[in-house]
Amino acid sequence: MPGGRAASVAARTPSRSRWPLRARGLRDPAPTLETARHVAEDLADGLSGPRVRAAARGIRRLLAADAVGLSDLSGHLVAVGTMPSDVDTTAMVEDVLHTESQCRRAEVVALPLVVHDELAGVLVVSGTARMAALREVASLGEAALERGRLEASAEEAAAAELRALRAEISPHFVYNALTVIAGLVRPDPDRSRELMLDFADYIRYSLARHGEYTTVADEFHAIETYLALQRAVLGERLRVQVRVAPEVLPVSIPYLVLQPLVENAVRHGIERRPEGGTVTVLGEAEGTDCVISVEDDGTGMDPAKAERLLAGTGESDSVGLANVDRRLRNVYGPWFGLVVETAEGEGTRVIVRVPRFQPGVMP
Repeated sequence: MPGGRAASVAARTPSRSRWPLRARGLRDPAPTLETARHVAEDLADGLSGPRVRAAARGIRRLLAADAVGLSDLSGHLVAVGTMPSDVDTTAMVEDVLHTESQCRRAEVVALPLVVHDELAGVLVVSGTARMAALREVASLGEAALERGRLEASAEEAAAAELRALRAEISPHFVYNALTVIAGLVRPDPDRSRELMLDFADYIRYSLARHGEYTTVADEFHAIETYLALQRAVLGERLRVQVRVAPEVLPVSIPYLVLQPLVENAVRHGIERRPEGGTVTVLGEAEGTDCVISVEDDGTGMDPAKAERLLAGTGESDSVGLANVDRRLRNVYGPWFGLVVETAEGEGTRVIVRVPRFQPGVMP
């Protein structure tokens, strides 16, 4: 063996000073790490959530404490174990809530839990655990509470985006559709009735309370209803092709993802052309993915404008492109979302690619 390699191997040989660590027999850290993980999960719903007692049990196990309690800002203490009878833990919690400072009585310590520089609650521990361990557990609790708040904020933002999409129904479209329906009542009552039912379906799907997810089949039904109404309004100016492979019909997708893309194709691609045009909607399977495209042969746009629309910095009259793209990426990850292919005078195609099966995505 060359001298240089031998030296390299020798340099990585543990020195004798490290061997006593192994001789002492380190405790398996897996149970401790598992308990810490469970504590973080139990605190995800906050100090008023249903799993706060389970979190207190986990903290007691981590610290080998006699008793552990957690309190929210109301001062209500949820405790496990037996607190000393001669210590008024309720008064200690009130003291911490008012001073936002640590409080100690005999072997009972109450520590403030602070999230984003705001008091979130109190941790009370009875026992002989070292102060450094108490602070580490308090930091673990604060991080879990912060993550829970962030997740709740993300869910609220997603719900707000969905409400925004529902609110973007064009009054111009509603007025035109109802005018056409009213104009057909006498000359063609059967056609008027069909369109009125389509309009009711469209409104119900767009505005009714839905879960977060639906199926490709339901989204395509909403698309066909919308296009039937638009054909009644635009007449021969609007031509439509809708094709979807049967194997992707049951695929679960976020609610109200495809319909806004079709509305954009009609409003910004076809309505602006005196001669009208064609909207083509295709859905097919590509391996483990479901690929849906919405294409129009209308006016198209500058690719730079499309980038601004996807970034949410473009014109406000575009129905939810940035909203839809952001929701897809939040659900499926950064590799998914919208792809926009366009050029001025060349029409626009928007492609949606999602996994056919995604854990947690169910209608």
